[in-house]
Amino acid sequence: MKRAPNIVLFFTDQQRFDTIHALNNPVIRTPNLDRLCREGAAFTSAYSPCPVCVPARCCMKYGRYPVHTGCYDNGDPMPIDGRPSLMDALSAAGYRTHGIGKCHFTPDPDALRGFQSREMQEEGRRVTDDYIRYLRDAGYGELIEPHGVRGEMYYVPQVSLLPPRLHPTQWVGDRSVAFVEGQAQGDRPWFLFSSFIHPHPPFAPPSPWHKLYRAPLMPLPKAPPDAEALHTHVNRVQNRYKYRDQGIDLNLLRGMKAHYYACISFIDFQVGRVLDALAATGRLDDTLVLFTSDHGEHLGDYRCFGKRSMHDTCARVPMLARLPGRFDGGRVCDTPVSLVDVAPTLLATASADGACMQTDGVDLKEILEGSATRDTVFAQYQRAGHAIYTAVTPAWKYAYSAADDLEFLFDRVADPAETRNRAGNVFLKDAVAQMRATLQEFLRAGGEAPALDGDGWRRYPRQALPADPDQGLIVQDPAGFKLELAGYTEMLSAEC
Repeated sequence: MKRAPNIVLFFTDQQRFDTIHALNNPVIRTPNLDRLCREGAAFTSAYSPCPVCVPARCCMKYGRYPVHTGCYDNGDPMPIDGRPSLMDALSAAGYRTHGIGKCHFTPDPDALRGFQSREMQEEGRRVTDDYIRYLRDAGYGELIEPHGVRGEMYYVPQVSLLPPRLHPTQWVGDRSVAFVEGQAQGDRPWFLFSSFIHPHPPFAPPSPWHKLYRAPLMPLPKAPPDAEALHTHVNRVQNRYKYRDQGIDLNLLRGMKAHYYACISFIDFQVGRVLDALAATGRLDDTLVLFTSDHGEHLGDYRCFGKRSMHDTCARVPMLARLPGRFDGGRVCDTPVSLVDVAPTLLATASADGACMQTDGVDLKEILEGSATRDTVFAQYQRAGHAIYTAVTPAWKYAYSAADDLEFLFDRVADPAETRNRAGNVFLKDAVAQMRATLQEFLRAGGEAPALDGDGWRRYPRQALPADPDQGLIVQDPAGFKLELAGYTEMLSAEC
């Protein structure tokens, strides 16, 4: 009896859809992702069901949209009702399941949620995890921000204080290779979740990777003349708290893109190392390799930064799949797909009984072959007066921002760069009405009562930023941080 395929799910954080050389980005260098495109299938209209870290990951691992997970933002808990996750379903099918890197589980960041084992690396305010202990053992325990300096420096390109061999991206690559090599002689199929914190800001590649791209050679951000008309309240909030709403410096933005691309290329290098390990152990062609991300990054486009909104720059993600006989031939599919499709795809590949998991997704193989018919994918960020609701078809993207009481319609065929909101266009009233009705029916069926008032949107007070430009900034010092400079801070305290 033939053994079920192994599965490697590469997952990045905040990687835009348009950051793969083989998929029409002439600047970035991604030879290993290009290989996945050449030998597998690329889904070029893949969307995050919620363009922010925790809920996007929740949707992927439970195969359900936010209306069914109850997780709409980073502060929300993932389901605690005992429902099975993707990892539970694969474990039940006899798989060895292991997670490496960022999971961003809430409310318990150390939970397994179906993984049989984890090697943890979480960014931000964490005091310790497996990666931090690794740095301490290597003599780098004094670093208080090993993932880069956040807060005021969040969107200032910087060089990692760590050499490549100790960089967080390299650690995920090292541990992933070790896992693949450790499973080489086993008869049991396995699932590896290989999850990178980068290219999430701060954009801090190691030296000399930070010079792989040079700022003056980077393309400028895309900013249509009426870019501010495309902003929502959440865009303005993010620009404020990320220290990016006090003017645009195009040289800084080009440097930012250079470092962002370098972070992605360093991830691409790790992907290549894992592919090589699979080949060396004879497992490459019986392993499903799937590469995707939780959401994108505006990176200055529309004069915006961060994620959390409906523009393709932050809502659309890369999605590549390779498995001979299932995903091969260098095929490109532009049918809209979603992260909720990952779970049913992996379960179908594993021939696992997915009956224990109720999902909103479709096997990507069926989308690729055209045997599954689905016209629309959906996304939602936040709820009630803070929400943005989105529906995407091959022809249109429609969104409603409750905080602005404002509709958006983008023509995905004639205006793929989303430079013009067509929602108020007199010639497109029927398209707006149809997309609005489709989205509202989806929300109604999911029980999303705060979104709707009868047959229309529920109206909430419009929101505005405080007039004080320093109000709303973030400080992301590590947990327990206290500034102590031996022989100096004592002197300052005495002067006070």
